[in-house]
Amino acid sequence: MGLRRGASVAQLEALYRERYERFARVAGGMVGDGETGRDAVQHAFAVAISERHTFRAEGSLEGWLWRIVLNEARRMASANRALPLNDGYEQATNGHPADEYGLRAWIATLPDRQRAVLFLRYQADMQYGRIAEVLGIDVGTVSATLSAAHTKLRKAMTAADR
Repeated sequence: MGLRRGASVAQLEALYRERYERFARVAGGMVGDGETGRDAVQHAFAVAISERHTFRAEGSLEGWLWRIVLNEARRMASANRALPLNDGYEQATNGHPADEYGLRAWIATLPDRQRAVLFLRYQADMQYGRIAEVLGIDVGTVSATLSAAHTKLRKAMTAADR
């Protein structure tokens, strides 16, 4: 008997219901717009359902879904790169609107991997090991990538204060 392949629609639906808000926050952050982020999640789940037979159970089903959501968010972000960030996207964090300090524009300038790690850590509240699984990278790479993102944002904020 070989590895169990595929995922059921019920499994995908359960994860969708349980994790939708986290998926949407991360996708919205990646594309710079909450509504487009929700569209990315919807499309990602449609892809997951149609491709559920390709899930090989080598990692977690949630990790597989996160990769699909991130790929769809990246695709939509690159399709919308010429568009300005939507001022309607406000995500409360620690009691403050997410862009109170102008971070959204600076975050948008980060490379894809840095943005993905940043959003998975702070918007999806994932631990480094889970982020590594989702992105298919080493835990040390997650740490280094997050540090590089913090450094770049800190430099941008310091330069803006001058």
